[in-house]
Amino acid sequence: MTAAAANQSGRRPTGARRLERAGIRDVAAAAGVSITTVSDALNGKGRLPDETRSKVREVAERLGYRPSAAARTLRTGRSGLIGLTVTTYGQEPFTFTEFAYFAEMARAATSAALNRGYALVVLPAASRHDVWSNVALDGTVVIDPSDHDPMVAELYRQGLPVVSDGRPGNCPVTAWVDNDHGSAVLDILEHLTEAGARRIGLLTGTSTDTYTRLSTEAYLGWCRRVHQEPLYEAYPAHDPSAGAVAADRLLARPDRPDAVYGLFDPNGTDLLAAARRYGLRVPEDLLLVCCSESDVYATTEPPVTTLSLKPQRIGTTVVNLLIDAIEGANLPHEFPSGQMMPTELIVRQSSQRRPNRITINAPRPPGET
Repeated sequence: MTAAAANQSGRRPTGARRLERAGIRDVAAAAGVSITTVSDALNGKGRLPDETRSKVREVAERLGYRPSAAARTLRTGRSGLIGLTVTTYGQEPFTFTEFAYFAEMARAATSAALNRGYALVVLPAASRHDVWSNVALDGTVVIDPSDHDPMVAELYRQGLPVVSDGRPGNCPVTAWVDNDHGSAVLDILEHLTEAGARRIGLLTGTSTDTYTRLSTEAYLGWCRRVHQEPLYEAYPAHDPSAGAVAADRLLARPDRPDAVYGLFDPNGTDLLAAARRYGLRVPEDLLLVCCSESDVYATTEPPVTTLSLKPQRIGTTVVNLLIDAIEGANLPHEFPSGQMMPTELIVRQSSQRRPNRITINAPRPPGET
């Protein structure tokens, strides 16, 4: 029988049924319930027995049923899309994959969104095309917003929930998640001091995001307390070549530091290269720590001590907070203002001075000269 004849007889050719998408009516018929019951069971609504809800979900999974995005939008007023953007570098050709932190954070955020039935859309803060108006978002995650961030203010004006990765300063956000950057910097300075450092320098950025600002303020406050003249260089963090130049300037100073903490991912390799140019041994002449999620620092020569900000945990948390705000489910009466995430200092050879070798000669027998 030809395909045309099969269609005329009302029968589908082999495999055609598998290509068709199961609908809500198919699920209702297979489960022996009404369409309304299927809708309530899959959306967590209504007063249904647990066994009915479980049966409907099992049938829907077996049939491969997926709710229509258009139908869900009409029913709930939500698109199922959430945005993620970095506004600090909005005017620059910045990509998430250039730094391990953003790549790890975005990967975890994507997985968390999918687990909740949402899709994550990564958007630039600025573009020659008005991409933001072309995407119907239910809410947005903003990474490292600057003080008085205009994009955050506009999203707030539109009534969209916004959760920030980083304390938002004066920005109106629904919630935020961050690390205690001040404490992390002080722990690193203490670690370097205990390793024998006497003049600790800093590579920092020129941006106004809270990570850069709080980390720099913690370093300057420590310098005042220990009566050390600040030794730091600031550069635009989005420019890789600028980081190498800043590392070179820092180690070329007449009052060169004997230890340096770099706030950004490439700073470890920048400082290793600058140390080699000036004939400085790491860690004997120069102790190094940088903030990075990259595994490459475990294999450099020498391996570099790194501070991890735990981006996977942050990415998961910000997305769950955002979706909770979108859905308005299980929220406390007053939404929490922020959550702090722990950091981890991964100590390697670059920040540990080798002890001086002491040669002990074996005792000579009596009478031997």
